[in-house]
Amino acid sequence: MTSVLRAGERRFRKAACILAAVIAVGAAATAGAGPSTPGSAISRSQTKAFKVTVSYVAEFYPLWLSYFQSLYASKNHLIGPDRVTQLYQIVVAINVDTLYASTFLDLTDEPVVLTVPSTGVRYSILTLDPYGDVFDSGLPAQTPGVFALTGPQFTGDLPDGVTRISMPLNHAIIIFRADKYSSAGENQKKDAEIFRKSLLTQTLSNWKQNQSGGATGILPQAFFAVPFKTAADTLVAADPVTFLTQLQAAVHAANTPPLSSKQQELSDKFDKLFAEGKNTYEFGQAVQAAHTLILDRYLAHTGKTNWIHFTNIGEWTPHQDLDRSAIAEFIQYGNNIDAAAYYHAFSDGTGAALDGTDPAGYVLKIPKKEIPQAERFWSFTAYTPESIELVKNRAQKYEIASYTPGLTYDSDGGVTLYLAREQPAGVPAANWLPVPKGHFNIMLRVYGPEGSVADNSYVPPAIAKQTSN
Repeated sequence: MTSVLRAGERRFRKAACILAAVIAVGAAATAGAGPSTPGSAISRSQTKAFKVTVSYVAEFYPLWLSYFQSLYASKNHLIGPDRVTQLYQIVVAINVDTLYASTFLDLTDEPVVLTVPSTGVRYSILTLDPYGDVFDSGLPAQTPGVFALTGPQFTGDLPDGVTRISMPLNHAIIIFRADKYSSAGENQKKDAEIFRKSLLTQTLSNWKQNQSGGATGILPQAFFAVPFKTAADTLVAADPVTFLTQLQAAVHAANTPPLSSKQQELSDKFDKLFAEGKNTYEFGQAVQAAHTLILDRYLAHTGKTNWIHFTNIGEWTPHQDLDRSAIAEFIQYGNNIDAAAYYHAFSDGTGAALDGTDPAGYVLKIPKKEIPQAERFWSFTAYTPESIELVKNRAQKYEIASYTPGLTYDSDGGVTLYLAREQPAGVPAANWLPVPKGHFNIMLRVYGPEGSVADNSYVPPAIAKQTSN
């Protein structure tokens, strides 16, 4: 392991200790509390400090997550997990359809050189700012080469054969996702792994010394087990003023993008009120009220079949800060509609919460005309209710996808999926998705949206509860 990765491992161990302590404190403070649900906000006096704090948290909430992740994750060096199961918790709603390689970029001092190998594997490149805003870096799709990612202030020359990619920010997140299966269902995991390991990232000065250095670090899954969302939720419930202090530090951090005039005005106003405020309880109540608004904005954003679908992921317009924070809470680092679409269900077609207590489980019947159109793939994944992490199951099966070997289609060309704790009798294993005993949620991903998915008019069929025999 390189010195860069050893340093990253030390940071992750420190993060794990800090966040474990936060979670332990919060668990004790919130023991017996039920999950947050839409409409649970308590009416409070609307003082100036309260209103400003609610707006502040709603606007900047994503920065808490990305700030702490950036402190302990790799910098300027792509890394990825050796595998993904329920232990992977560094980001919410992880997918198991692709092989990941990601890093936090810091282009303040010098460019980062990215070497992309040639491959027949389909992959995507996602670049985001710390809020989760998606931007086009200019990196050409499916194109090998040597690229220098340069910050806005860089004016130097680059070596011959290195293509300049001018980044709009000094600090950004870059994520590679390589498909495990081709669109035709061909297993390409081996080639995807070769591609991921062959990606090179290192600073320009290091590249000049060794052009073959900076290979992607493939680390044990436990390295990615720090549960940042759980820590944020727990801290908001148990010690909201500490959360607010940490959020303030994130807003003022060097890796936060330059604030707009409106954001700067809000930040200045909050800083002044927080410094002068003597009633810390009021600030804590405001944090919890804002967090409830964030949860409500996501969980109540359901369509006619009770699937949640946001059409603006990664491309929020002004005044959509609550949407952005809600997405950070449930689908941090999501793609925009050009790359993928997301549909999320916490309840069945009747509005009842999805609950695997009844072994009969649920059925999702998708008629042929309603199978989501995808250039790459579609997939369904089950998650835990609060942390939005993969469901532990003995079969170690985490998705049903268009590429799933042996997926059986109905005689009319549709497909029927079964969501249950155990494989139902007579149901092909490929058509069964394990769920837990208790509440859970389901996410449908469509990578390479086409047709009604691409124009955001697609609505997944409702999930129906099976009747027990």
